[in-house]
Amino acid sequence: MSEDFGRFTLPFCSFVVPGETHPRVGVGVDTDVLDLTKAAEVVVPEQAELFATGTLDAFFAAGYEAWESVRHALTEWLGDTVPVEGQVHEHVVEHHLVPADSVELRMPFAVADYVDFYASEQHATHLGQIMRPNEEPLKPNWKHLPVGYHGRAGTVIASGTPIVRPNGQRRTPEGEIVFGPTAKLDIETELGYVVGSGSEQGTPVDLADFDRHVFGLCLLNDWSARDIQGWEATPLGPFLGKSFATSISPWIIPLAALSEARIHAPERTVPLLPYLDDADAEPWGLDISLEVSFNGEVVSRPPYAGMYWTPAQMLAHMTVNGASLRTGDLYGSGTISGAERQQYGSLVELSHNGQQPFTLGDGSSRTFLEDGDTVTITATAPGPDSETLYLGSVEGTIRASR
Repeated sequence: MSEDFGRFTLPFCSFVVPGETHPRVGVGVDTDVLDLTKAAEVVVPEQAELFATGTLDAFFAAGYEAWESVRHALTEWLGDTVPVEGQVHEHVVEHHLVPADSVELRMPFAVADYVDFYASEQHATHLGQIMRPNEEPLKPNWKHLPVGYHGRAGTVIASGTPIVRPNGQRRTPEGEIVFGPTAKLDIETELGYVVGSGSEQGTPVDLADFDRHVFGLCLLNDWSARDIQGWEATPLGPFLGKSFATSISPWIIPLAALSEARIHAPERTVPLLPYLDDADAEPWGLDISLEVSFNGEVVSRPPYAGMYWTPAQMLAHMTVNGASLRTGDLYGSGTISGAERQQYGSLVELSHNGQQPFTLGDGSSRTFLEDGDTVTITATAPGPDSETLYLGSVEGTIRASR
């Protein structure tokens, strides 16, 4: 897939050039990667050591002022009008540009902890209607707090890593308890938020401090085994049905690139407690459009703009009890879904839990994922001067269980 990030988004990655094993830090520039590990001595000499290891860990940990400083320097150096000692910035930097399709993208940072939320009212409502048809679709707590659970940091993997169909216990329609590969392997179309600057134990993070702690976002697919999940989830919630794999895109998009995408969240229909009340706060809803492709065919376009809970509220709730943050903490938005079927972000919604197969362009039909299927999620957002910003992709292909 050809990925063109232009020169405003400036996403970060970790990559390896052919013939080498040591990673380098890169920045997406048009269809190239700027080798920042090599170029830092020229572009950001004061912060060059932050990129020496080839991952984003040290850069994230350096904090908000360092993030701003590096973005400002990159923006200046990638212009074509400001001379330095008789040379144009772009001509200096271009010696460190590598075609993106010639490198291997790696896991960009070490995941410290992983939390997944359930922030889409549409998704939560659809699942409630499907799974609990004789009850209210939303539980009583849903509009009072962002519901979430802790996942497995060690099974967060880079885009392109094959997804091995998980085994586990499940209950058959006849009520028999069996062990074997999941028959309801699903996707969850999400955004992931990456914590850069940590916090002390016992110190909650206020809504207003969200962008001081979160560096940026990535695309995230929280693969789910719905039958395993359904059997195990009472009374404590998701476990083996979720923990086998979570894929993230290799490009981390700085929050600073999304100023034009920021919008107010949907109207609150239940009064919020003060630590979550964002009525007078800076808006952190995001107008991001996603596409879900199934073996190369677009099957859904979930809109992030309708998400009930914002990433700032998720972070505030995640830390309100005094839980600390660490560099590399990752939290997911939960499945992004709109009101219409063509906006659903999971197959359990698209197929009504397997009861309503959907048809692909080649005439085949699906309810859940089959071995060999490839799912690709991409995203875009509005940028300056009516530009559309490309935010990357996350992809995975299903392999048979072991």
